[in-house]
Amino acid sequence: MWVVYALLSALFAAIMTILIKLGLKDINLYLATAIRVSIVTLICWIIVLSNGTLKEIKNIDWKNAIILIASGLATGAAWIFYYYALKIGPASKVAAVEKLSVVLVALLAFIIIKEAISWKTALGIFLISSGTLVIIFS
Repeated sequence: MWVVYALLSALFAAIMTILIKLGLKDINLYLATAIRVSIVTLICWIIVLSNGTLKEIKNIDWKNAIILIASGLATGAAWIFYYYALKIGPASKVAAVEKLSVVLVALLAFIIIKEAISWKTALGIFLISSGTLVIIFS
């Protein structure tokens, strides 16, 4: 089932990229990012409040809080750089380069959380990296 959710994520990420590119035409990228973040925040809080999970906030310990804060900072940086890249570059190439995050996730997962890298994963890392280079220089 996770594959279905991941495919839906990919679909909406593609739609998001095109909408961002169109929306950045006549607007400051920081303002655009702030508007997007506000909408995402509102949707998340509506979900939390509607399904009753707000009460679980007391279960977040300091370690998890620090990790979530760091994740939020990384997300913010990723979005700002992505918006900037989309503002000045072609959407198809920017999205391809951004997908190098798949390669970086695999490598960081191997280094930090000790996930194994099979030969199939290594091949996938090579193919994604190679494909990205082809797209960048095409």
